[in-house]
Amino acid sequence: MPGFTTSDGVALAVTERGPADAEACAVLLHGWTEDASIWDGVTERLGDTMRVLALDLRGHGDSGPAPRSSATIERLADDVAELIAALVPQGRILLAGHSMGGMTMMALAERHPELVERRVSGAVFVSTSAGQLRDVMSRMPAPIAAADRWQRRLARRTKARRPQPTGESSARGALPVPSKRLSRYVLRTVAFGERPDAAHVRAAVEQCARTHRSSAAGFNRSIMAHDRARALVAFAGVPTAVLVGDRDRLTPPAHAHVIADALPDAEFVLFTRAGHMLPYERPDGVASAIRAIARQHVTS
Repeated sequence: MPGFTTSDGVALAVTERGPADAEACAVLLHGWTEDASIWDGVTERLGDTMRVLALDLRGHGDSGPAPRSSATIERLADDVAELIAALVPQGRILLAGHSMGGMTMMALAERHPELVERRVSGAVFVSTSAGQLRDVMSRMPAPIAAADRWQRRLARRTKARRPQPTGESSARGALPVPSKRLSRYVLRTVAFGERPDAAHVRAAVEQCARTHRSSAAGFNRSIMAHDRARALVAFAGVPTAVLVGDRDRLTPPAHAHVIADALPDAEFVLFTRAGHMLPYERPDGVASAIRAIARQHVTS
């Protein structure tokens, strides 16, 4: 497993699969309080058709916590730009992002437009949004609204604590509610569609439990402020797919349509009876979309 250290000293865990000399290299970006393992079912279905790099974003999984004030989507975009320069210094790449990972792709286009123009040959936006997420949270059912209030209280407590000398907190645990059992109920309700696999729900809860607490609070604030519809124009010239489940409560189909409308040549795929966690719920469909975009790269 290759490692990578960012310019501000955060050690990122990176999982690599596939041949190093493959025609295409896909960089997979996970969502808030997840880690790279959410892509496991997808990468298994990609086989050896391409090189795949899936990283644990700062503050998540096996990566280090985000230093003070660096738990932002903007900093994630910088991390991705640095990682590409270090681990994929040549050739064209495909980006696929789930939820906050898709938002990171938009921030990458905003902050590093030359990188997207020169290097990115395809993009897959999975269950994500270009903005207006406060409105989504305001319409959540009671259990989810209660979980959001708990997260906000956690953010206030984290801010009130005296920072460690390094300006970061190593405490882990960003569950929707303090109990893992209740967290499974909340995530099953809000993040998944019909009849989710219980193992996937448990895995999602375990990923939340491994997320650095202070990092999760910072990223939650950054997600609520995310507004990058205008950045999508950077992807207009490359093959693109926009994927969403029709039962997605967190980044609903209307948000996916905003992305697709900004990219009129993009393939739009609506998965029936699926929720927000498409890499778990529809790994075949997500892998097929990535393969299709990669084929367009090879033949272009």
